[in-house]
Amino acid sequence: MKKIDKLVFKAFIGPFILTLAVVIFILLTQQMIRYFEDFIGKGLGFEVYAELCYYFSLTLTPMALPLAILIASLMTYGNLGEHFELTAIKSAGISMVRTLLPIFVFVLLLTYVGYLFNNIVVPYANLKAYSLLYDIRQQKPSLDLKEGGFYNGIPGYSIKVAKKYPDGKTLKGVIIYDHSEARGNTDVILADSGIMQTVLHDQYLELKLFNGNQYSEVANANNAPTNEFIKSKFDKTNIMFSLESFNMQRTDEELFKTNKIMLSVDKLKFAVDSIRKDRDTMITSLYPNLKPFFNFNLRDDRKFDTTITAKVPDYSKLTQEQKIRILGNAINNARNVANWTESFKSRIQTLSRDANDFDIERVRKYSQSIAIIIMFLIGAPLGAIIKKGGLGVPILVSVIFFIVYFVLMTLGQKYAKEGVLSVLNGIWMANYALLPFGLFFLKQARTDSRLFELDYFSVMWDRLKLKFK
Repeated sequence: MKKIDKLVFKAFIGPFILTLAVVIFILLTQQMIRYFEDFIGKGLGFEVYAELCYYFSLTLTPMALPLAILIASLMTYGNLGEHFELTAIKSAGISMVRTLLPIFVFVLLLTYVGYLFNNIVVPYANLKAYSLLYDIRQQKPSLDLKEGGFYNGIPGYSIKVAKKYPDGKTLKGVIIYDHSEARGNTDVILADSGIMQTVLHDQYLELKLFNGNQYSEVANANNAPTNEFIKSKFDKTNIMFSLESFNMQRTDEELFKTNKIMLSVDKLKFAVDSIRKDRDTMITSLYPNLKPFFNFNLRDDRKFDTTITAKVPDYSKLTQEQKIRILGNAINNARNVANWTESFKSRIQTLSRDANDFDIERVRKYSQSIAIIIMFLIGAPLGAIIKKGGLGVPILVSVIFFIVYFVLMTLGQKYAKEGVLSVLNGIWMANYALLPFGLFFLKQARTDSRLFELDYFSVMWDRLKLKFK
């Protein structure tokens, strides 16, 4: 590696690492805010949030890499241009394309690594992240008794307190309904006051009740209520409630492995082929399924033909009663055929959309990797043209191009899913649209164009007027 390569690479690698970390943090914040309501009141430990953030960071890395490359390359070559280092390099007889070479080699390597990361690490991270998120959503809210209302979070019990003191432990006016036997409100505990606390590493809730009564209705042999009840008075009593239901239960991850975002390219391709094979099999079954709806002999001239011929008797020789019966049957059969074909069409469309969904995920793994190269082709020449470093102009320009990229990618995905465009053209639409910009900026940077200076446009306007004259 020559000194010029070391100079350019050292100027690039620092901003790249910094911007990649910042972009991942911004995307991660947006992702966590989306699920914020699922975390409220669950009493989850720090390690759960750390694990979720870690796996989500891995899943967001393929989206962050193109933007990080765009910002870092803009900053690098903008700084080099602003401090006249590019001018010095060109004066030494080194072309603009040669100065791009060390970073371009790094970008090519990063593209390959990004594809492997997207194909191997991201499906695993998605499996871990979304299975954990599912368990968090199923997690019961943490124990929190409210004044004046019944709390039913503990299985088999309803608890009401008239007042809860600021220490969070002392209670006043406690009512407990025991529903563990599923016999209704037959067992009730009333206490003047109480103290609650968790014991044995928060596995149990201990309620110390003072000055109260317990009422229990006596049941007969069939567990049916009677008119008899037992009353017992206490000065102090302890009740233990198991909090096992508040522990987060982990779901078997095998249940999530068939989701498209948790499959590699090979598995996605196999899933697409399987779904499309089922769709083709269903299409070829159209004629055999239509045949029972007709009363006359049908002849299928070819293996699969939408034209169905029928042999019918001479209608003019039929009696009025036969005509009415035949017309009634024909109307009913026509309605049945219409309803069946509509349902058949819906199933075919569903299979096509499912196949497109899996294929979209497969093609996206390639397009997101190639987007790294395209963003570099936009950012590096554009930075050399603008000659502005720092975080001002590069951030502004990068955000504009990334918004265009994201909007086109979203539209292409929608069109591909609905079959308006092929999956390949839909997912690659953003890359197709931005690649000409990169090549144009590269051409302008080679000639040291003043593309973003007012003099450039005034000269172009004068040339245009001269042509018309």
